[in-house]
Amino acid sequence: MARPDKVAAVEEIAEKFRGASASVVTEYRGLTMSQLTTLRRSLGDGATYRIAKNTLVRRAAEDAGVNGLEDLLVGPTAITFITGEPVDAAKALREFARANQGLVIKGGFMDGRALTVAEVNQLADLESREVLLSKLAGAMKGTMAKAAGLFAAPASQVARLAQALADKRAEEEGGGAAPTTEA
Repeated sequence: MARPDKVAAVEEIAEKFRGASASVVTEYRGLTMSQLTTLRRSLGDGATYRIAKNTLVRRAAEDAGVNGLEDLLVGPTAITFITGEPVDAAKALREFARANQGLVIKGGFMDGRALTVAEVNQLADLESREVLLSKLAGAMKGTMAKAAGLFAAPASQVARLAQALADKRAEEEGGGAAPTTEA
């Protein structure tokens, strides 16, 4: 018979899997409580770092429809449930793992499929959403400026041509030459 506290823990973890845009599985062997607290703070508001028993995580993942994490659930396991920007959380985890050898990234889950360690690192290498949006806006602004110049070019060419024609007529009239009729 299942104990109520374990059933509640499985349901809580399954709910976190369902609500997360991504999750990263780590091993935290050898980290102190103060280091774990520092890690949780570095993840920010968009991510939750949860230590859980592997059997409970397996059941919760199965309940939530998350497949492919079974091989990662070996040894002391903690999962980062990311509800915000996955890139920011992956960067925070990677930076913490570089500074603290006790944290090992095992893999993750995002967009309905399991992620390898290399894919989590690639995710951490991406620029944040805000940076990518600002680059896109800059590129669009440059393209729009080019388009505006291109659309204005024929009108300015006609204006310069008209001015040159007027200057030529004024020169011909002022120089004593007989005005010519143009078609």
